[in-house]
Amino acid sequence: MCTVVARRSSGRPVEILAVRDELTTREFDVPGRWWPELPDLVGGRDRLAGGTWCATDVATGVTALVLNRHHERPAAPGAPSRGVLPLLAAVHGAGWTEHVELTGMAGFLLVLASPDRLTSWEFDGERLTATEHPDGTHVLTSGGPEDSKGGRWRDAFAATSFPEQWRALVQEHPPADDPAALVVRHERDGQVYGTVFAETIDARPGRLRLQHSRRPWTAEWDSAEFEA
Repeated sequence: MCTVVARRSSGRPVEILAVRDELTTREFDVPGRWWPELPDLVGGRDRLAGGTWCATDVATGVTALVLNRHHERPAAPGAPSRGVLPLLAAVHGAGWTEHVELTGMAGFLLVLASPDRLTSWEFDGERLTATEHPDGTHVLTSGGPEDSKGGRWRDAFAATSFPEQWRALVQEHPPADDPAALVVRHERDGQVYGTVFAETIDARPGRLRLQHSRRPWTAEWDSAEFEA
């Protein structure tokens, strides 16, 4: 996951756009109930590690998302995959830190959106720092050069309605080799890294509505709804 746009306003569930950037050859499944031991969780599944970049607990309306921070220290051998973090946070909320050992894990930004709260935790490989986000529109990224996305896109998302116009903003431009673009495409050492998925998330206790696409810069978006 490389970009999360989240809008929090009093009396309304947090509105979320999540854009995932990854190696284009890394296979994944679209959101579903992929974890039998966690039947209330819905999320896309990474086929390589079995975790996810985004998970929602349909019963509570809580959504958790992880953004990998590639510019910070890589993972130590044997460290947990960051794909486990959204599963833990969606189930345990702010208490997720009690259920995983962070030592050796690669850097990340974990975002937790409940119906009345938006919190993020940044881990740089050594320290974990929590931030409570106030009402407003927030653009959260994988960091480094991508931090420029906030300045470019925050006002546009703040001024438009969710989810249709947010989706339209994603569709405005094809993938670009630009760290501030919403949808990207880079070539690195003979491999292609780019936007492989995006979804809008409308989560309320007992009901989840998603719109998602593997080619989000096009009109090829699907809808899905889940109930507790």
